[in-house]
Order: sequence, then structure tokens, then C-alpha cells
Amino acid sequence: AVLGCALLLPRVPAEDCPPPCSCSAVQPWGTRVDCSSRGLRALPALPRRARSLHLHNNSLASVPAGALDGLGRLQELRLWDNPWHCDCRILYLQLWLRDFSAPALARLRCASPAHLRMKPLAQLTGNDLGVCTRLLPTQCLQFFWRDLILIAGATITLLLVAWALKFSKKLVCQLSLGSRRLRRSIPKTH
Repeated sequence: AVLGCALLLPRVPAEDCPPPCSCSAVQPWGTRVDCSSRGLRALPALPRRARSLHLHNNSLASVPAGALDGLGRLQELRLWDNPWHCDCRILYLQLWLRDFSAPALARLRCASPAHLRMKPLAQLTGNDLGVCTRLLPTQCLQFFWRDLILIAGATITLLLVAWALKFSKKLVCQLSLGSRRLRRSIPKTH
């Protein structure tokens, strides 16, 4: 009976689960990653198939920019009870959570610096964070160049398709005229 139950519960490959965490499969096609209460000071490498991610009750002060971007299947995220340090590095998490889950963002509070202690992350403003020009423009420029390359590639593809259609139309026209001339030049024999 135990073997039958083990066959019914999908397992998560060990290489997909970060070492301090425990993982289990959830349906459909996802992973529940539990890294809560592990004393984490940094975010572990997270499996892209994560649908549920528990990072609450750790020692996380920030999340590196881009660390959550690859989690396209994520539906649940628990981040409360971490000592968030509210400087420019927290901006990524704040903006990401605004898009992902306003209630999850509302539960998070700053632990430091002292003048922001207990302030909700959702209420942080540019005045609270100071000058964050170094963090955002780099990210924005990366997205700008990536988007520019994608737009240029799409434009070139459309131009090539338009040229191919024009060329094929001209070729079809020449072929049909050629076949008419060929039919006229062939003498009819009865």
C-alpha cells in the first residue's frame, strides 16, 4: 500500500529543490517550495516550476533584482516576517509585488533603516529611498536594448515577408503570362 501511494504522488527532482528548502509537487505541473523558517540571509536558486513559494520567517533583507522574474507559474508567495532593509535594493521587490500581489506587498514592513522601521513597503516613496538612479537605469537600459532588438527583428522579418510576397506575385504573373504565350505558339493539330 505504501508503494502504491508513493507512485501516486509525483516527486520533485532533487536538483530542482534548493538545499535548505523542501519541495513537493503540486498539480498541475508545478512545485511547492518551502523555505520558511530556515534562517536564510539570501534567496536560494529557485526552481522555475515553483507555483507556491514560502520564504516567510527568515533573515532576508532584500531580493536581488530579477530574482523572481523567471517564476512564471508562481501563484502563491509568502514573504512576511523578514527584516527588510528599505533602501534602493528593495525597489525591485516592491515593484514586482505591486504587479504580482498587492495583499502580499501590504504584509511587508521595513526593519531598517531606523527612520523607516515598521513602515509598510507598499507605502515607500522615492523620498524614503533617496536617490536610486544607479539601480533602475541599468535595468531599464537592458530592457530598452532587448526591446529594441526585438522590434528591429520583427521589422526586418515583416520587410522580408513583404518582399517575398511581392517577388512571388511577380513570379506567378510572369509564369502565367509565359504559359499563355506558350499555348498560343503551339500549333493546334486536329
